[in-house]
Amino acid sequence: MPAPIWAVGLMTGTVLDGNIDVALLKTDGESIERFGSYTLAPYPQEIRDTLEETLAQARKWNFEGPDPAIFAKAAEMLTRAQSAAVKNLVESAGLGMADIGVVGFHGQSVLHRAPQPGRIGATRQLGDGELMHQLLGVKVAYDFRSADVRAGGQGAPLAAIYHQALLRGLGTHGDTAVLNLGGVANVTYWDGADRLVAFDTGPANAPLNDFMKAHGLGEMDRDGALARSGTVDEVRLEKLLQHPYLSAPPPKSLDRFDFTSAMADGLDPATGAATLTAFTAAAVGKGLDLLPTRPTKLIVSGGGRHNPLMMEMLKVRAGVEAAPAETVGWRGDAIEAECFAFLAVRVLRGLPISFPTTTGAPRPLLGGRLAA
Repeated sequence: MPAPIWAVGLMTGTVLDGNIDVALLKTDGESIERFGSYTLAPYPQEIRDTLEETLAQARKWNFEGPDPAIFAKAAEMLTRAQSAAVKNLVESAGLGMADIGVVGFHGQSVLHRAPQPGRIGATRQLGDGELMHQLLGVKVAYDFRSADVRAGGQGAPLAAIYHQALLRGLGTHGDTAVLNLGGVANVTYWDGADRLVAFDTGPANAPLNDFMKAHGLGEMDRDGALARSGTVDEVRLEKLLQHPYLSAPPPKSLDRFDFTSAMADGLDPATGAATLTAFTAAAVGKGLDLLPTRPTKLIVSGGGRHNPLMMEMLKVRAGVEAAPAETVGWRGDAIEAECFAFLAVRVLRGLPISFPTTTGAPRPLLGGRLAA
């Protein structure tokens, strides 16, 4: 067995909260030896504004014709900012760059299109792995999703193999699954043996955050306060839950904009926030119905676990106990960044990162590119 190495993982989610998640992990790409330091490094406002504009242009571009000029500009800005964040974290942990075996650089997802019958999907993450390698002088694994998509897979979710390693550490079985509530929600199920299933269940925070911003009510519904002051529009919710995605069998994946705040059009802010929150939870419930056995407990990571109403609604609307990742000793904000440290080590070691039951890849697939 190769010895575990220190790796750094980077993640910036699709909710554009203005932060870079950076985590250190000591791993051999199969099990976790040690959780290292973790931080949220804020982007300067200029980069946040550029990313907002990049996402808007990416949707207009829609994989047709040459790249919008802003892609290269955004990629360089975020690569430089994320490289600096890596250096800062490593140094604050009392390590040097020479102690780091590899960096896992996810890049910023700007557009994701799931495959359809007769048409392979497409996905785009911005980030310059070669530039980061030059800036840091360490190996950088990047572009984790493209190979899977080219082979006919969904390109997402990629966290399943890391979630499995975390679950193995707890000794749980199919009664406990992992739910990540980021911009989009995804679930990972492992039966304790050889069955690993993962897919996007529906939206998580993205529509709600966009709804709050559009109404001038801040970046998010902090603590679910606005939604709690409102009442769910049950008729609207029932209609939304008939969306064909929710009952489609996995493998399946979503773009951040496949479900939007338009779901709450015409509703007052409190009713809209309540209805969007309930929809996220109820969509998770529909996803759990598709698993080989229905879990009774979810360990929840991602920003949504900080919304107490969303967590309560998982019990009521999805019929499942939901506990934040911290209750089992995990760091719920760090998991996605840790995941890309873990995947980077797998890329380094030539181990597969996506599977038929997670992304719909035709076979267990190697992925990612290595700048070394």
